[in-house]
Amino acid sequence: MAIDYQKLMALKIPDGHQTYTYKDTILYALSIGYGTDPLNTEELPFVYEKDIRAVPSMAGVLAHPGFWARDLDTGIDWVRMVHSEMGLILHKPLPPNASLISKSRILEVVDKGEGRGAIVQHERMFLDRNSGELLCTSVQSIFCRGDGGFGGPPRSLQPPHPMPERPADWIHEQATTPGMALLYRLNGDWNPLHADPKIANKAGFERPILHGLATYGVACKALLDTVCENDPSRLASIFCRFTAPVYPGETLRTEIWLDGNVVSYRVKALDRDLIVLNNGKAELREPIYT
Repeated sequence: MAIDYQKLMALKIPDGHQTYTYKDTILYALSIGYGTDPLNTEELPFVYEKDIRAVPSMAGVLAHPGFWARDLDTGIDWVRMVHSEMGLILHKPLPPNASLISKSRILEVVDKGEGRGAIVQHERMFLDRNSGELLCTSVQSIFCRGDGGFGGPPRSLQPPHPMPERPADWIHEQATTPGMALLYRLNGDWNPLHADPKIANKAGFERPILHGLATYGVACKALLDTVCENDPSRLASIFCRFTAPVYPGETLRTEIWLDGNVVSYRVKALDRDLIVLNNGKAELREPIYT
């Protein structure tokens, strides 16, 4: 079965529903590295119920509609697909407690050609169940390695955000823990690729890898710490491309450039001198000039 462009564009993805509390908010923050220094009062509001704040990237694990690429009639070879891009537009700060409804739709399908795969871009809007207020919107792309050449109409996506050529304005380093993926799984992504060494080996990895969205969370944490003074309300959006997997236990270096209200960033796994997240772009609600 192959992708049918018109059919996939018209796909009805089920709504997602989730009620979460401050305990879920704290778990998410702990799973991306908050709380390693219990005396760090700047990070304490993300892991302590008094005046608790939600990390904006937590939206990526909330009100998930299920594994629609596999469970619905999509034509996608889901075994060979990978998460390639992730972005969040934050209309309001994410509440630490809420009941959400998510509504998803396919935005575009790009046929890269036979043997070159396809890109499926989809959007998910997160609304407060009680008020109907739109809190944030995610825009994600999946690279379907086995689905190129299905005959889709000519399409192209926006080029990646260009990275500055000057030295970074900030460097933020975080050592991940060997058990980070096992903790991050508790946010709802139970893919055994992140836990079972045998399954990781079959997929071509030397050991279980970290979730891409966990790396994205580490980058969000770095931006909050360096350009937002750990105030999530300052962040308006955060986008990136995933370029390589991370192994739990590696040290991640986030390089950050600031130009007014536009933040460019990328993440490198220092142990392998490898860029694992690239072409990152975030926007601040108010510009900062250094």
